[in-house]
Amino acid sequence: MSLSPLAYADSLRVGIVDFVSPDEIKVLLDIETPDGVALNTGTPRPFPRINGYVLIPSDQGHLVAQVEWITIERSQYPKRKGMQDFGLVDLPYPLRKMSLNPLGSLVYEGTKENVEQFSFKRGVESYPTVGDPVLLPTEVQLKSIVESGDNRHIKIGTSPLAANATVSVDPDRLFGRHLAVLGNTGSGKSCSVAGLIRWSLEAAKKKRGSNPNARFIVLDPNGEYANTFKDMGDVRVFAVEPGEKAEQLLVPLWFWNSSEWTAFTQASGRAQRPLLRRALREMRSSSTSAEAPLFILRRKVSSILITLKAQVRNGENYEGWKFGPKLSVFIEDLESLSRDYSDQRESLEFLLAKMQSLLDRPNQVYRKTNGQTGYKDFPATAVEEVIYHFQGFVSSIGGVVYQEGPDEDTPLEFDGPQFADHLEELAGQETNSQFFDFLIMRIRTMLSDTRIKRIVTGTTEISLVDWLERYIGDNQASNGSVTVIDLSLVPAEVVHIITAVVARMTLEALQRYRNLNEGKTLPTAIVMEEAHTFIRRYADDTENQSSAAICCQVFEKIAREGRKFGLGLVLSSQRPSELSPTVLSQCNTYLLHRISNDRDQELVHKLVPDNLRGLLRDLPSLPSQHAILLGWASELPILVKMNSLRNDHRPKSDDPDFWSVWSGEGLDKDSEGSPVERTVDWPAIAADWQQVQRHQTDPNNRQNVSSDPIDLADSKLNDETDYFDDDIPF
Repeated sequence: MSLSPLAYADSLRVGIVDFVSPDEIKVLLDIETPDGVALNTGTPRPFPRINGYVLIPSDQGHLVAQVEWITIERSQYPKRKGMQDFGLVDLPYPLRKMSLNPLGSLVYEGTKENVEQFSFKRGVESYPTVGDPVLLPTEVQLKSIVESGDNRHIKIGTSPLAANATVSVDPDRLFGRHLAVLGNTGSGKSCSVAGLIRWSLEAAKKKRGSNPNARFIVLDPNGEYANTFKDMGDVRVFAVEPGEKAEQLLVPLWFWNSSEWTAFTQASGRAQRPLLRRALREMRSSSTSAEAPLFILRRKVSSILITLKAQVRNGENYEGWKFGPKLSVFIEDLESLSRDYSDQRESLEFLLAKMQSLLDRPNQVYRKTNGQTGYKDFPATAVEEVIYHFQGFVSSIGGVVYQEGPDEDTPLEFDGPQFADHLEELAGQETNSQFFDFLIMRIRTMLSDTRIKRIVTGTTEISLVDWLERYIGDNQASNGSVTVIDLSLVPAEVVHIITAVVARMTLEALQRYRNLNEGKTLPTAIVMEEAHTFIRRYADDTENQSSAAICCQVFEKIAREGRKFGLGLVLSSQRPSELSPTVLSQCNTYLLHRISNDRDQELVHKLVPDNLRGLLRDLPSLPSQHAILLGWASELPILVKMNSLRNDHRPKSDDPDFWSVWSGEGLDKDSEGSPVERTVDWPAIAADWQQVQRHQTDPNNRQNVSSDPIDLADSKLNDETDYFDDDIPF
């Protein structure tokens, strides 16, 4: 015999409201309430259960609340429902109580194919009163709480607390307003990140019927993702050392803007930074000219002219000890230019003579007591005459370079060694040129380091268009939807700069896409693994910005402005307390795996606006593959068991298999069924580490016996431009 609707509703009652406040509702459980498993909800379900869901009738339908804690109190009176008080003395009777956190409303939407339909909406419009019944949700109601919402296209897992209801998310909410995946190492966050990318692309491909027009850029500091997406069509992998599955990572130095150059060279703000920016401006200007040789001449003579005019304007010509040495440097430069530019030799020699005439003035130059050359003050009229002739010459060959052309941050191609030479020329014009020696040395060292050189200059020339097509994705993502940039072997001194340049170029490219397409965006997601290394909080010292600070500032800008240009940010970190507060505050969705550290837990509690004291207490004890999803992408905070990934689809971040290697148990098998032992070839590792060609090795004495041996010392001497850095163990 079936129950009537009223009787069935009464059978779902578990207690009454005993206490009400805006953030907490206390419930007095009935004596008949299940104490382990509820059998009357459609399917057997554990009850009472921490973080489970219950309903309270309201004007909108039902108020949905989450169980925070359960306790037993002792009553002074034995009288309970269904029992009589015979006036006998009895022992205190146990009372069960639980505390609830109100979440939202469950609204009845009618029936469809004889199945009731409900929708869950976040927020509470009216609260219950004392004495209102508390009900267990049916299976349909429970799934509606979790599965409600629009555009839930991507299935990411199931909810153990809601009868294994399907947990799906809206990709616009998930990636559009930034996602932070946080958890201890080994908690499953890398698999979650890889899964979110894979499940998103698979859902889009199924809907479209062909490869999706999607773009994911994975910045991979540990080399975990190289083979994760290999079965998903064209996947572009870039690494320091290219191979069959990876192309050469190229981030040309002419991509770098002035802030990145300043951070790398550690240029001081008062003297070095302005000179560095001037050199960048002039080098980029020269790259736009079709007459490159003549433009180089214009740039060099313009540099002398600009310096002379500045000296007169600042009155430094009246300080002979400053101005005189610069004239000597200018004369040497003009002598060199007259030899290199034969067609302009006559004019250059004329300028040379005028410059020399300043030093040949009577009593202008004298000999100091220590034998050094001294200079008296130079009259402004004499210097201005020389400036006049310089202006005439520069105008005859095309005008002053400094006054035209792009700024110092425009990505126009120039040659690295020429940039260092030009910077050295400008430094030689300064009074204290030795102050610029370290700046120039940093650049020349980078250009000579074989590891860095492959990345910033490389043997393969690449244009800006080629780089954008290969690293962000071609039209309609015809060359693949995923780009993996392996940063594992990028030298430590440039890894933050390289990461910053890639992220900044992506953002600026999407900015220009929107400007040229009437406000429409090109949705792109950039994934930053080990984010605590690259988006680390920094001391706000504008005078001395490190490479790490510049990198963090780029991601802060993406977090603040990326949404407007279609750039979503996905962060993965095991130390949220070390992340930039600016970036974390801009993440609207969080996927929280197991977090044990007290500081990290405290930070997560502060970041989450919801009343989730009970749910977040689960963080230290969450098993692997489980996570708490909360924020913009989820109608309510929910515990999710993430979908499983095949072993070959997981990032290579497994725990080391000590026992298998030690004992031989559980090792991979070869085609004949024999275990594949973990062998080691130290000569190969040493050759790779030292960046030398590996030779055949005699197993007895381990000496090179190659028929074509290359002596390491000779190879260094024969190549004057390529050197090994000071960290390679020779």
